[in-house]
Amino acid sequence: MLQGVPYLVVERSGCTATFYLQDCIAGMQEHLAEGSVNVVVTSPPYNIGVKYGSYVDSLPREKYLEWLDHVGMAIKRVLADNGSFFLNVGNKPKDQWIAWDVAAVMRKHFVLQNVMHWVKSIAISKSDVGNYQNISGDIAVGHFKPIVSDRFLNDCHEYIFHFTKKGDVRLDKLAIGIPYQDKTNIGRWKSAVADRRDRGNTWFIPYETIQSKSSRPHPATFPERLPEMCIKLHGGAKLVLDPFAGIGSTAAAAIRSGVSFVGFDIDRGYLESAIARLQGS
Repeated sequence: MLQGVPYLVVERSGCTATFYLQDCIAGMQEHLAEGSVNVVVTSPPYNIGVKYGSYVDSLPREKYLEWLDHVGMAIKRVLADNGSFFLNVGNKPKDQWIAWDVAAVMRKHFVLQNVMHWVKSIAISKSDVGNYQNISGDIAVGHFKPIVSDRFLNDCHEYIFHFTKKGDVRLDKLAIGIPYQDKTNIGRWKSAVADRRDRGNTWFIPYETIQSKSSRPHPATFPERLPEMCIKLHGGAKLVLDPFAGIGSTAAAAIRSGVSFVGFDIDRGYLESAIARLQGS
């Protein structure tokens, strides 16, 4: 299934995390067989000028989308016919089309089966909640980094696009389900046979607390919980791919979920951080 000599393979709990220090397009072609990957979870550069170690994140928009078009083609080749491709993309206040431009590129290769909203911060007024048990006041939770602007709202969410080849992939929705707030629904609805319901497409996933910049070796990461939920939602995966492995959030989530992983990155420092992360977990 995996070919060629990797940068390093980490073995944990009966699973392997295989890392390649290589461009992902060439790497997928060289090392991965057609249809060999069950789940892809990734977050490519957003092309908004983030200071990565080995990548220039400021291409002209056409060049950026052309590059992602090639990435999409490479992913389609290695993705199983019943596989899932979860693509996390965000925008910036001055450019709200980034995520949808990327989604439009992937539309040439995949069916958009679901769109999830990764909610990073949320505020809920008690007056809007009503008489909910255990909620006694206003709520404001999550990572909130205010922007100084009288034109734009603070950006409190990002998109997770769920692509499949035909739009007919069956999911294990209850694997990431939540308990019913109103327990009388259990048994009253035909689908409610246990205290677990579909979470829906709004996922509140806060960032892990970071005490200092030195403890964050990568400038743009997502929490481990995000890829873990994607992997569980798909269900039954044997191999998870992240073409932009970074410091290993998807790798750690895969191993924790009992699934082997393969990832690519062009930055040796990020891969070393990912490997250290797995070896120390």
